[in-house]
Amino acid sequence: MDIIVAENSIQQQDAFQVRTLVFVDEQKVPADLEIDELENESIHFVGYEGDIPGAAARMRLVDGYAKMERICILKEFRGKHYGNKLMWGMEEEAKKRGIQKAKLNAQTHAIPFYERLGYTVVSDAFMDAGIPHKTMIKQL
Repeated sequence: MDIIVAENSIQQQDAFQVRTLVFVDEQKVPADLEIDELENESIHFVGYEGDIPGAAARMRLVDGYAKMERICILKEFRGKHYGNKLMWGMEEEAKKRGIQKAKLNAQTHAIPFYERLGYTVVSDAFMDAGIPHKTMIKQL
C-alpha cells in the first residue's frame, strides 16, 4: 500500500469514502460528526493498493502537535500492517513540517496498536461519538 498526502479533490474524496465506510457504516458514527468543519484545515492522507483506496486519516497542526485523526483501514485491508505504514507516513509528514510531537485520541481497543508504535496514554477514558477513547502522545 502506498500512503500519500491527498493533493487533489479526487484523492480527498477517496479518503472521505474510506472514512465513511469505516466510521459511519461499520462503527455507526453519525455522518455529520465524521466529516466536519475541520476538514479544510486538515492534511488528508489516503492509502492505495494499486488504484483502490483502503486507508485514510487526517492530520492537523494544533498547539505544537501533529494531531492524528480519523485513522482507519478498510476491513478487507486489515492485518497487512497498513496501519503502521499510514502512521509512519503521517509522522514523516509532521517531521517535514518541523513538528516534533504527535497526539491522537485512540479508541480504547486500539491502544495496544498505538503503544507498539511508541505512543503513551496521557488521559483517562472519555467518550467521543459514543466510543471510549484515551489521548496518547509520542515524541517524533
